[in-house]
Amino acid sequence: MLLETPVRRLGNVDHSAVKAAVAAADAQAWLDDETRQKSFEQHRQTQSLVMLFSNTWPDPVVEQRKGWDLLARPATALMDQIIADHYPPGGRVIRAMAAKLVSGGRIPLHKDGHPSFAAAHRIHVPLVTSPDVDFVIRGVSNYLEEGVAYEVSNLDYHAVTNRGPDRIHFIFDYTLQ
Repeated sequence: MLLETPVRRLGNVDHSAVKAAVAAADAQAWLDDETRQKSFEQHRQTQSLVMLFSNTWPDPVVEQRKGWDLLARPATALMDQIIADHYPPGGRVIRAMAAKLVSGGRIPLHKDGHPSFAAAHRIHVPLVTSPDVDFVIRGVSNYLEEGVAYEVSNLDYHAVTNRGPDRIHFIFDYTLQ
């Protein structure tokens, strides 16, 4: 969604259960679903635990993926709380995942192009991060703190450079359509 500001801070959240579930995932789980990496060049240097995914619009067909079994309980609770606190009820989550940008990795400058992004709120909750992660939106560097929920203006050009250890965000898309 195109926002007035590049990043909207929603506030602190209890991310500990999702962080623990992600930490318990084995290395192979991060490689089991490479849909994003193969479909979107900008995500080649990422790995994902994909819970929910839809690439159809305007009538999204949402698929449960392998990450559902790993993250559903804690992630659903986190998403429900963020939605209840910040968004109107009655919508649905059309994508949800933990996304890792490996140490030394980069997501090149791009804007999300799927038509659903004009209607969906893109929420990021950093689970593991460091000041060495540079998340640039509209040419401005943003430090997204661990345990804080943010809505990101993903229809703006954005890029990420990770000069620190692996960075992991829980990301989901919520739409009222």
